[in-house]
Amino acid sequence: MKVVGLSGSIVGSKTRTAMNYTIQSISDNYPDAEVTLIDLADYQIPFSDGRNYLEYEGDTKYVTQTIMDADAIIIGTPIFQASIPATLKNVFDLLPQQAFLDKVVSIIVTAGSSKHYLIPEQQLKPILTYMKAQIVQRYAFIEEKDFYRKEITNDDVLMRLDRLVEDTMVLTETYTKMREAEEAKYDF
Repeated sequence: MKVVGLSGSIVGSKTRTAMNYTIQSISDNYPDAEVTLIDLADYQIPFSDGRNYLEYEGDTKYVTQTIMDADAIIIGTPIFQASIPATLKNVFDLLPQQAFLDKVVSIIVTAGSSKHYLIPEQQLKPILTYMKAQIVQRYAFIEEKDFYRKEITNDDVLMRLDRLVEDTMVLTETYTKMREAEEAKYDF
């Protein structure tokens, strides 16, 4: 099973800290999973110009192809000005409309306050639904007060991240088995 962690911002450290913990949790608990962390801060990705994702080269091709090859994607995003970052939205714009068909997608959100709790429901989930993702319904919401010196200090947050990993992996395995059973009905 291929799992991609997508850290959806080019600034700050909190989302990357949460993603690092999550990727480590997958590696520790699901050693057979092939896990890749894509931190958008490490790549130079131009704005989408409407081309097919296969026509891009360099970092853009690597990021889009890695996402398209994944079985599960865990998206980590901060909330800026009551919205997702443009860098994350740009990745969605680079991908085809049905990019997440037959993929499980889960969400980790870092925010300065609890006032931004519904941003994933109002902005991120509709995009993922439009792109045909099987969304893990519960997402992990982490506030600034849960971090100290680039570490998560709230044990409840760590338990929620571990649960998100478990839900993501179980849902991915379940959908994979369902697809395989459906495909086995046909003899071609």
